[in-house]
Order: sequence, then C-alpha cells, then structure tokens
Amino acid sequence: MGKGRELGLQLRQWIATGSVSLDNPQALANRLIDALGAEESLRGPVRDLATQPLLLRVLQLQGGPQRSAVTALSQQLAGIYAPRVLAELLDLLEACSGVAPVRPAGEVIVADVAISGPWLQSLRPLGPGLALAAASAPVLFWAGGELDQWFFDPWRWGSGAVLVVALALLQALALGPLRALRRRWPLSLEASGDPRRAWCWITAPWIHSASREALLNLVVLAIVLGSSTLPLSSLLLRYTLTALATTAPAVLVARRARVLRQWDGASGPIAALIALASALSLLHWKAHPFVVGPVEIPAWVLLVIFGAVQLGWQLPRRDPQDSSSPKARLWSSPWWWGTVLGTAWALVTRAQELGRGLGWLG
Repeated sequence: MGKGRELGLQLRQWIATGSVSLDNPQALANRLIDALGAEESLRGPVRDLATQPLLLRVLQLQGGPQRSAVTALSQQLAGIYAPRVLAELLDLLEACSGVAPVRPAGEVIVADVAISGPWLQSLRPLGPGLALAAASAPVLFWAGGELDQWFFDPWRWGSGAVLVVALALLQALALGPLRALRRRWPLSLEASGDPRRAWCWITAPWIHSASREALLNLVVLAIVLGSSTLPLSSLLLRYTLTALATTAPAVLVARRARVLRQWDGASGPIAALIALASALSLLHWKAHPFVVGPVEIPAWVLLVIFGAVQLGWQLPRRDPQDSSSPKARLWSSPWWWGTVLGTAWALVTRAQELGRGLGWLG
C-alpha cells in the first residue's frame, strides 16, 4: 500500500470517528504531516492539499457534486505536481473520498514527455491568468496615453517619474489604509492556476509584499527610468509585458519544482532593463550609464549590486516546508528571468545592428 492511500484511509477513519475537524485546515494538515512520518518529499504537497478549499468540498459533499469536486481538484493537482507525487496525492484523494479521480494518461514515448507531457500540463492551468494579463497591456497603453494628454504632459512629468510615484503610492496605501493589498494582490502558487484569481496576474507587478524590496526597487527604478523619454503609454505597455514575460516562466518552474513562494513587484522589469544596458555596454564595448543629475552610474554597477541583493533574497527558502533546491528557487525568480530576457534582447539588438551594417536587413 502506498503512502498516499494509507493517509487517505487514515483521513477517512478520522472523519468517520469525528476525531478531526474540517473547520480547521491547518490542524488537519499538521495531523496528516505527523501521520506521514519520514516521507520528506510529500510533506509540502500533503500540507498544501490539506489546505485546499476544494478538498473540504470533497470531504463534505456526496454524489454528483462530490465527483465534480474530485475531478476539479485532481485536474488542479495535475497542473502542479510531478507524476510520482501526483500519483500519491490522487491515491490519498481516492482513499478518503471513495471516488476515483481523473488520472493523466501515461506518456507513450519519452520524446513526447518534454514537449506535450508534464510541462504542457503545468502550462495549461496558467492560461486564464496569462490571457488576462496580456489583454490588460493594451488597456494600460490606452490609459497611459489619455493620462499623458490630460494630466502629465501639461505638468511636464516624465513617464519614469509617473511610474515610480504610482508604485510608491500603492505601496504607501498598502502599508496604511489598504493593508489587504499586500495580502490579496501578489500572485501565489495556488492562485497562479486558479481561474477565479486570474486577476492576480495583473495586480502582482504593482505591489510589493516586502517593504525592503519595495524600497530597493523604487530607488533602482528611479535611477533606471529617471531620464526616460518614452511616452507613458509605451512605458506602461513595456512594463506590463515585461513583468508578464518574467513572471510566467518563474511560475512554471515553481509549479514543476514545487517552490513555495509568491510573486510580486517590479524586480523582473528592473532586471531586464539593467541586463539590457549591461549587455549592450559589453557588446558595444562602451559605457551605457544611467544618469542621475550630475552622477553617471555604469550599468554593470547596478547589475552587480542589484544582482547580489536579489541572490541573497532568492536562494534561501521562504517557507519551512519548501523542499526545493537552490537552483529551482533561483529559476522561479522573476529577477532571474528578467536578467535572461534583457541579455537576450541585447544580443538580438546587436545582431540587428550588425545585420544593417552588412546590408542584410536593408
């Protein structure tokens, strides 16, 4: 008998005897963890499963509604966990409910696994959030153009200053009268694949749950965008799309490696801007500094300082139950993917310049 089935039968017995309360998911999770014993690889997944609202519905309902809840929960789990862990969790679910969950079809050939197997299963639940965040980008583009025309152009406000002030204002509100923003707006691992919380993909780049990260990002963003000549509409479009492009792969890695964390703030777009300037400095073999009044800060200086701080924040575990590797935690960071994206964009830009110089691109 597998550990998952053993836990499921144990849970079913607890419910039958009334020795466990379904009104306290955290207590239920702790009891399951105690019963799990030394099976370290299942501690995090079992704890997360015990705190899922869908599991409560599975345990409370009967008949058709229960089968629907089991199907929904099994599909949600399939989008998060690797096959071995998923099999144990589905065994637990079946044993405690008496309903056979939907199990993913086994891959026939190894070549299919990397393309259409677990990675595609992990990506599919992100669809609503990715689509909603992408759709919000042109809306912000339009709103930025209107705000520029009616407010900021007459006042001669630069787009970089507007973005920094907007982020600072939201952070101040989150520290004061709107404290719920720091809890609701960030994108959590569970919310990343939940269609009902797809809006978190839009709000996550606009709030920082950690005040020290907010302060650092605001200072660096003011340095990087202080002399920006972009219209506000273009800046908001680029900020939104870059945040999406750096968060999506980070979430995908976290769902596959089961990194227990959440995503918020401007670290991804900032890393992309710094990496772009630093890589272009190297490829052009000349400085691409950020100008702050009379001071010129080389891009590589910001790359080193910002990177060192981010490494110190990203590599340690953020949750005691996190059993992921440091590499997985690094790859689940928008800062890492922002650095990769900025470097890649610099290479593309340099290749286009060389192509035009050789007459290849007209």
